[in-house]
Amino acid sequence: MKAHRGTIREWLCITAGIMIMTAGIYFFKFPNHFSTGGVTGIAIVLGHYIPSMTPGTFVTVINVLLLLLGFAVFGRSFGVRTVYTSLLMSGLLRLLEIVCPMDAPMTNQPLVELLFAVGLPAVGSAILFNMNASSGGTDIIAMILKKHTSLNIGLALLCSDTIITLSACVAFGMETGLFSVLGLIIKALFVDLVMDNLRVKKCFQIITSHPEPIEEYIMKELHRGATQLHGEGVYTHEGKTVLLTVVSRHEAVLLRDFIKENDPGAFMIITSSTEIIGNGFRGVT
Repeated sequence: MKAHRGTIREWLCITAGIMIMTAGIYFFKFPNHFSTGGVTGIAIVLGHYIPSMTPGTFVTVINVLLLLLGFAVFGRSFGVRTVYTSLLMSGLLRLLEIVCPMDAPMTNQPLVELLFAVGLPAVGSAILFNMNASSGGTDIIAMILKKHTSLNIGLALLCSDTIITLSACVAFGMETGLFSVLGLIIKALFVDLVMDNLRVKKCFQIITSHPEPIEEYIMKELHRGATQLHGEGVYTHEGKTVLLTVVSRHEAVLLRDFIKENDPGAFMIITSSTEIIGNGFRGVT
């Protein structure tokens, strides 16, 4: 049952991530012609030269073609999550074009709109990456290149995104092109920032003479594990217990307050980490 709830939560998070990405792309990226790479960037440029098709239509066509290519290369091992995210994004974009057509930007503040055009998809991408998923698109090409070549995939994607972004200068003029270049730079920084914040866990080192209540609270209330070490104070040579545990940020507040209230003499070292690998956290990949 617990595993089933975890699976549902993962799919809900993936869906939420795609919805956040789609909102940023449709309401802020498309109307301003911000082409910051990827399939949506290609769709924006193509939509300028072929106005009979909307950018959302181009996204759908390109994503379907890339999915077919992915199945041709990887067969049944091709990721279900990649198929789901690609089709969901394409469907949501087409739905928004029908239900809420936009002929112009929402405001006359392009810099503010650029921040939303980059920030919302970056948050969505970070959620997907945190769930070991992606939005498909050019990520499928990266998967294929990784399988069949020795290219630096990150560099290859950066080069392709740069070319797509620079094409906005030709299609929409230098002002829009420079905004797109700025958006590409912000995107690269913002995704990493959001991912790190999503993965942050709090690491506790608790030095105490009364470990039992703390251990019981960690295991029974927080449902976390802990490691017990035995130490000795350098000055007093008094025996001490050192408890090591890792908890979420919300749990860290609860644990800190519990220790301060029930063992005010305890010494706590609380640090942050974005890479916790082991039971209850990330698996070894």
